[in-house]
Amino acid sequence: MHDDIPLTTGRAARVLTERIRPAIHSHRTPVDVSWRELPGEPIAPAEGRALDFSPFEVGSLWGPAWGTTWFHLAATVPAEWAGRRVELLVDLGFDQNMTGFQCEGLVYTADGEPLKSLNPRNQWVPVTDHADGDETVDLYLEAASNPVLLDYHPFLPTQEGDVRTSSPKRLYTFRHADLAVFEPEVHELSLDVEVLLELQAELPESSPRRMRILQALDDALDVLDLQRIPETAPDARAALAPALASPAEASAHVVSAVGHAHIDSAWLWPVRETIRKVARTTSTMTELIGQTDDFLYGMSSAQQYAWIKEHRPEVYAKVKAAVADGRFLPLGGMWVESDTVMPTGEAIARQFLYGQQFFEQEFGVRSAGVWLPDSFGYSPALPQLMRRAGFDWFFTQKISWNQVNKFPHHTFAWEGIDGSRMFTHFPSMDTYNSQLSGMEVAKASRQFRESRVATGSIAPVGWGDGGGGTTREMTGKAERLADLEGSARVRWEHPDVFFERAKSEMPKPPVWVGELYLELHRATLTSQHKTKQGNRLTEHLLVEAELWSATAAVRADLTYPHDELDALWKQVLLLQFHDILPGTSIAWVHREAVEQYARVAAEATAIIDRAQVALAGEGPERIVFNASPLLRDGVAGHSAAVAVPATGTVSLTQADGTLVLENDLVRVTVSDEGLITSAVDLATGRESVAAGQEANLLQLHQDFPNMWDAWDVDRYYRNRVEDLREVDTLDHETRDGAVHVRIERSFSASRVVQELVLRPGSRTVEITQTTDWHETEKFLKIAFPLAIQAEHTSAETQFGYAKRVTHTNTSWEVAKFETSMHRFVHVSEPGFGAALVTDSTYGYDVTRDADPETGVTTTLRLSLLRAPRFPDPETDQGEHTHRYGFVVGASTADATEAGLALNLPARERTGSPVEALVSATDGIVVSGVKLAADRSGDLVVRVYEPDGRRVTGTVQVAAPVAAVHEASLIEDVAAEVSAPGGEIAVELTPFEVRTYRVRLAG
Repeated sequence: MHDDIPLTTGRAARVLTERIRPAIHSHRTPVDVSWRELPGEPIAPAEGRALDFSPFEVGSLWGPAWGTTWFHLAATVPAEWAGRRVELLVDLGFDQNMTGFQCEGLVYTADGEPLKSLNPRNQWVPVTDHADGDETVDLYLEAASNPVLLDYHPFLPTQEGDVRTSSPKRLYTFRHADLAVFEPEVHELSLDVEVLLELQAELPESSPRRMRILQALDDALDVLDLQRIPETAPDARAALAPALASPAEASAHVVSAVGHAHIDSAWLWPVRETIRKVARTTSTMTELIGQTDDFLYGMSSAQQYAWIKEHRPEVYAKVKAAVADGRFLPLGGMWVESDTVMPTGEAIARQFLYGQQFFEQEFGVRSAGVWLPDSFGYSPALPQLMRRAGFDWFFTQKISWNQVNKFPHHTFAWEGIDGSRMFTHFPSMDTYNSQLSGMEVAKASRQFRESRVATGSIAPVGWGDGGGGTTREMTGKAERLADLEGSARVRWEHPDVFFERAKSEMPKPPVWVGELYLELHRATLTSQHKTKQGNRLTEHLLVEAELWSATAAVRADLTYPHDELDALWKQVLLLQFHDILPGTSIAWVHREAVEQYARVAAEATAIIDRAQVALAGEGPERIVFNASPLLRDGVAGHSAAVAVPATGTVSLTQADGTLVLENDLVRVTVSDEGLITSAVDLATGRESVAAGQEANLLQLHQDFPNMWDAWDVDRYYRNRVEDLREVDTLDHETRDGAVHVRIERSFSASRVVQELVLRPGSRTVEITQTTDWHETEKFLKIAFPLAIQAEHTSAETQFGYAKRVTHTNTSWEVAKFETSMHRFVHVSEPGFGAALVTDSTYGYDVTRDADPETGVTTTLRLSLLRAPRFPDPETDQGEHTHRYGFVVGASTADATEAGLALNLPARERTGSPVEALVSATDGIVVSGVKLAADRSGDLVVRVYEPDGRRVTGTVQVAAPVAAVHEASLIEDVAAEVSAPGGEIAVELTPFEVRTYRVRLAG
């Protein structure tokens, strides 16, 4: 036979696009449209429906950036449409390729019932399934004119990302608003043709199955009258029926589909718009649930449920009913889909606590797994935290974005820093926005790496990022792909069911040890410094507020501020969302984030002050409250006492244009350029700074990634570097027993002021840096070349540290040219080490150089500031303060102590000393002390091992104790443990975390 394949496929594609799909709605009549543009922020739907409306001419412009317009839509169903399904078709000016990124709407009845959203891929609203004729249509449309920021030429700088700077011009043309007759057979035919056309494209070129599909398409199109499509659609469908009825092979891959609409809690829109996006999407999903028998829709983020509960209760009622029916699935068990690299362990615990608490209180369910499809890499501490929070599985797909290395598994056990393992799955479809296309379904089967032992993968199905969700076209395709020859089988299935089956199929899954590092979006550790600084500050303030409030509740009968702390934590947890904390949102989002951090900091500080006043009373002594769990200045951890200043002195001498700072522990030499040329540990005589090199060296790089400006730094940035050596002024003084060296530098359009401080009894050179930053597409780092032959770095993560090799032997190591830290990064060789500690920096890099004379140099560089122009063209412009320290002759225990001290500053006040409510023996760190979230009055104590070794010791509760129980990370009670006299015997394995619930006596 002749090769007619291109003729058949071209014919089918054109008929589908130009004839069948347009015929899905056969008869149309326009509706009357009136409108009211709002001058400011959105209003409640009840207020919107009560507005005064004026006539609107279809075809006119509407909607300035970030505006809200209410439309009133009125019509009468023609009598001749009696008995037909009637739908409202509205085109607000949609571009189908911009789903989730442009104008959207939500349609309400006159009584305030939400019907369904409108978006580029969902331009219809049900009116009636069986028209009586002459029915009145009276609907209201809340339309949001969000600007398109990630356009066909993406990453262009724009001022449209903040309502304060956006253009007032109207953006969209309201193209049409019509009532139309829906033709179900034509709709079904369109899906028949689409599924078969996409399937044949994935089959072997000359396979019999493909040939028969092509023949069926030709046969169907032969009987389809293109001028009478509704009338002849049933005959065309009959011609396709045998091809669609042929069953899948017995070993076909199984795609477990779940409806999905990854709605970023903020990104290219502000938080206030996300609230409406969630309402719009969930309205459509509950409508689709009502129109189908087996469709399941999953949504994560308790915060998003809480938003619609508060702001759109009429939508929430439908969601809650669908959850009760088992069709709308609360997923993930977190407050938001947070970043997991930068938040502290206590913050991750609160993500799980508040997420599961909300789901249980509202729906009577808990999530069995953590659903995080789109975060930018995953901390190696996460498996333990998930396990200890009670989760059974973990789901993500972002690692499929790796630039260099393809991840070797789709279903595997992920092992964390403590040895905990979590059963994990990546969808082999490589997307969380599947449309169930033939290409995607074939890819899911073709790529799945565990096919020898496992039968399937997950597919999150629906338009995402900006929302929209699953469409009726997708559910129709799923119906056809349920059992179709040549295709994977598709079925709607709860992720819990998938994971139970996968576990049974893979009782011994392959194991991946350590972090799930994303080989992309590395600059998210640095962009938007003030957001990151606010996160670090408020995380620590809230843990401190809990500590002193719990202590005051037990010791001084002060009412524990549950409501205040819950509200503040939820605000901080929201800002840890994976496009806020990473610094990848529009200017509006980060402006509000900085404002919220300032509010949280002020309110948390007020809580701390109240508790400390209640604890210390009116005594005359000048005491210091030490929020660190470790001894500081003679004050025990988590207590208050008179400080005992460190013994010894600090001297300052000058020689040959250099300054020499020396105390009993270290001697530091600062050049006339303000650079550290020597840092000697006096006990060993070891030099920390590499021979002939200088530490505290600021370096400026050109930084223009190939794409994803705020997200990415590409490795070629290192090829061009400017060392900032020029000094405007260099001064020094001795003040308060410490030596201070002040350095001013100017470069380009920016200015830096540094203050180096060495105190008595300290091995840390403290550096406070104020930068007036006015660069464009530049990356500022600070370098510390160290005379240490380090095999790896140890960078703090949640409840421990992650080790990373310093070499680049393999492509996996080469790809890790920018990595994460919390409060410290440490390097060592046997017998000697050094560390950098920070108060607001999360990114660092390490390089390894060798010289035959001086040996190996390990250079650590902290990442300080960037200046990308998309999505916020003013990213990081202005003044910033960084505080960091160079710890000379440090172990990881020293680094832990110094990092805690830097991030938990002591607080002075007058009063009487306060004994720690909870303390621990050496080697055990108390990370959190609070009252239980269930308001039972129980004391919750969390401890961990920070140094990667086994430790045996005790935790002492200095209060009458009735009982102590082990608890989960989210405070569920487990086994009772012995605690005579309030003393809990503790054995911890490396980096192990344990939580205890203490019921107090009396």
